[in-house]
Amino acid sequence: MEVYSIDESFLDLSGFRGRDLSAYGQTIRVRILRWLGLPVCVGIGATKTVAKLANHIAKKDPAFDGVCELPTLSPEAQHRRFAELPVGAVWGVGRQIVARLAQMKIKTVEDLRQADPEWIRSRVSVVLARTVQELNGTSCLALEETVPAKQQIMASRSFGCAIHALEGLREAVATHMTRAAEKLRGQHYEAAAVTVMIRTSPFRPDEPQYQRTVTVPLPVPTSDTGALITAALAVLRPIYRPGYTYQKAGVMLSELTPAGCYPSGLFDDTVQIERRHAVMAAMDAINQRWGRGTVQPSVNGTDQAWWMRRGRLSPAYTTSWQGLPIVLAH
Repeated sequence: MEVYSIDESFLDLSGFRGRDLSAYGQTIRVRILRWLGLPVCVGIGATKTVAKLANHIAKKDPAFDGVCELPTLSPEAQHRRFAELPVGAVWGVGRQIVARLAQMKIKTVEDLRQADPEWIRSRVSVVLARTVQELNGTSCLALEETVPAKQQIMASRSFGCAIHALEGLREAVATHMTRAAEKLRGQHYEAAAVTVMIRTSPFRPDEPQYQRTVTVPLPVPTSDTGALITAALAVLRPIYRPGYTYQKAGVMLSELTPAGCYPSGLFDDTVQIERRHAVMAAMDAINQRWGRGTVQPSVNGTDQAWWMRRGRLSPAYTTSWQGLPIVLAH
C-alpha cells in the first residue's frame, strides 16, 4: 500500500489473481463506511494513472456503485469512457497542460491515450510521455511503500483580526514556532534552518501591501522550542515594517536531519543540552495528556486575540470526550 495523501491510497492487487476484485472493492467501501463513517470510491486499473481514472468514473457514474474495475470492461467500452472524459481528468494534467494539448488537438483522455509517447515527450515533457504509457497499460510509476523523509515542517495561519503592532506578530510567530517544534520532535527530527513569513491581505488591494519571507541557518540543528523561537524572533524584528495591516504570519523549519545525528560542538554545554531535552519531553507529555497549549512559552501570550476565527469548528466526536453529543431521554 502507498499512502498517497490524507484521503487516498494505492493498493497493489497483483497477489489477488482469481478473486473478484470488484467485490473486494465493495468490501473496502463498506468497511470504511462502517468503521469511519466515510463514503469512498474504489478505482481498479492496470496502472496507477488508470486506477485514478477508474476512481473518477466510479465517483461520477452511479451505475458502478462506487467501484469501477476498468479491466473488466471491453476495449470498446473503455475507449468510449475515455473519449467522454476531458483530458484534464488525467492525473497530473493541469490547466496549463490542458491548454497546450488543446492546441495539439488533444482534448479527451482517449486522444491522449492514442498519442505517440515520443511525440508527446518532444512537444510537452517526458513526464506526460510516461502518462501516455500508463494510459496504455505500461506501468511507469512504482508503488512507494516507504514514506519519503520530510524536507520541511510549516506552521502558518491567517489572523482572526488584523495586527499592526510588532508585539502581536511576535506572539503569532512564537506560537506557530511552538507548534512546528512539537511536530519536529514528534517526528524525531532536528532543523538546521528557520524561515519566517509575514504578509498583508492580498484581498484588500486598497490597503498598502507588504510581504517578506526570510530564511536563516542555525549554528547547529535543534528541536528545542526556545532556541527555535529565539531564532525566529531575531528574523522577525528586521523584516517588520510599521504602518501595515498584517493578515498572516508563518514559520518553516527546513534542512531536517534525524535527531542526534549532528555531532556536539567542542564548547557545547552538554549538561544544559540534556536538561533542555528533558524540559521539551516533559512539555510534550503534558500537552499530549492535557491538551495542546497547556504548557507553552510565555512569549506566546495569553490573550491571542489575533487567533483565527473558529466559530464553525467541526466537533471532535472521535478524539474528545467533550465533543461527544449528549442525548437526553424523557
